[in-house]
Amino acid sequence: MNSPSLNAIIEGLLFVSDAPVSLDRLTELLPDYDRASVRLAVQELRNDYEQREAGINLVEVAGGWQLRTVPELMPFLSRLVKGRPARFSQSSLETLAIVAYRQPITRQEIEYLRGVDTGAVLKTLLEKKLIKIMGKKDVPGRPIIYGTSKEFLELFNLKDLKGLPTLRDIQSLDEAPVFEVQEELPLGRE
Repeated sequence: MNSPSLNAIIEGLLFVSDAPVSLDRLTELLPDYDRASVRLAVQELRNDYEQREAGINLVEVAGGWQLRTVPELMPFLSRLVKGRPARFSQSSLETLAIVAYRQPITRQEIEYLRGVDTGAVLKTLLEKKLIKIMGKKDVPGRPIIYGTSKEFLELFNLKDLKGLPTLRDIQSLDEAPVFEVQEELPLGRE
């Protein structure tokens, strides 16, 4: 058997990885290849999946590259995989949104914004590894500060936090669509 191509090696590495693999990590795993060659191979793989309209895509998410099934296959894949999709309570979603948009943030700041105790919610989000402890704030009492994790980026299919919708995007969802008034067309009249 001939030695495998760089594209095949990278594809195999990404296939067996359960988390996104960064370009730095791929370069580290492949010392016989320079960074530019690895980057080019990743791009070629990505283009190949897109051109073939394959059932999987190579997606840049959470600071790395990961093979993922295309969303259009979900109705078919759910027949095989009987797992329940991740469900979040309203309080978990609110807290997660606050952490995502305001990080780094302390529990006290979250509770001020939400108006309720968030200890149990933060514990749950930490257990699900959607948020992480980033350190301690340099103020009296040295409260813990929280931020989102790589798992958060993976779950919400974000390359980085810049992929979060802006306030303008969110507000535009509430706006009623504006329809133009069109004059009646003289169909069937002469």
